[in-house]
Amino acid sequence: MKWIVAIVGPTAVGKSRLALSLARAFGGEIVSADSRQIYRYMDIGTAKPSLQDRASVPHHLIDIIEPTEPFSLAIFQRLAYEALEDIWQQGKLPLLVGGSGLYVWSVVEGWQIPPAPTDPHFRHQLEEKAAPGGAYSLYQHLQEVDPVSASKIDPRNVRRVIRALEVCEAAKVPFSQLQGKQKPPFNTLILGLTCRRDKLYDRIDDRVDKMMNQGLVEEVRGLAARGYSFDLPAMSSVGYRQIGQFLQGEIDLTAAIQQIKFETHRFARHQYAWFRLKDPRIHWLDIEDDIEKRASRLIREEMGNWGRRLQ
Repeated sequence: MKWIVAIVGPTAVGKSRLALSLARAFGGEIVSADSRQIYRYMDIGTAKPSLQDRASVPHHLIDIIEPTEPFSLAIFQRLAYEALEDIWQQGKLPLLVGGSGLYVWSVVEGWQIPPAPTDPHFRHQLEEKAAPGGAYSLYQHLQEVDPVSASKIDPRNVRRVIRALEVCEAAKVPFSQLQGKQKPPFNTLILGLTCRRDKLYDRIDDRVDKMMNQGLVEEVRGLAARGYSFDLPAMSSVGYRQIGQFLQGEIDLTAAIQQIKFETHRFARHQYAWFRLKDPRIHWLDIEDDIEKRASRLIREEMGNWGRRLQ
């Protein structure tokens, strides 16, 4: 039986570091399950692994599209399955690593994602409705037509709200009714990293300060110079949106940094809604412990002979 190790948890908790350690110890390769690291030129604000780390351990699904290119959950799932198969064929262990709950569970649970085509005209109508501050009205509409999907979507994530409404319109049934699951042909060991909430917030704040010192402002300025609009979905993510507002003179830099920290705290709380501490499928590891030792032991115990072979 094929195996993958999924490493999940909130942002800034140390998933990438553990993944690198396990990949080196067990002869593995990393498949990124991060919805922002897919974009080229967006390195600092997405906390991509360094070029040195990516040279020492192969990484998949990083830097695969331009910030202007459309991307969907269905595309990610297909590319992820292709990457997993490539790693297995080499006799190596795939590690699926990231904090994007949609991405991780779509692979692990084998979501049957509806192939509804995009409708540019319908989408444009919804985008125009959302533009003048009507984003929440779109979310309320989704609550009416598909409350199950609405309960799983952050109201501020306009792109996902629009996509759910788009699928409802195309299929004439709720988006949630189309998302069946089919157990994939592999076993998954899920490792979750966590820590006290105050410690996590400190780690997030330290990461944001580090991003600023690494040149996040210059990175965003460079993206704008390449012609990438601040209205792009890729540029609307936390960090890029606030620095964009600073560069456009809407807020000062101190306020931008504080907003990045605050919004990242909020995002981390939202991630715990996807990766629940009481989920029996997830082996939670507190980062105060020796997580590398515990993770290695779990791989050997859960994966049986293969885990021992990969030592």
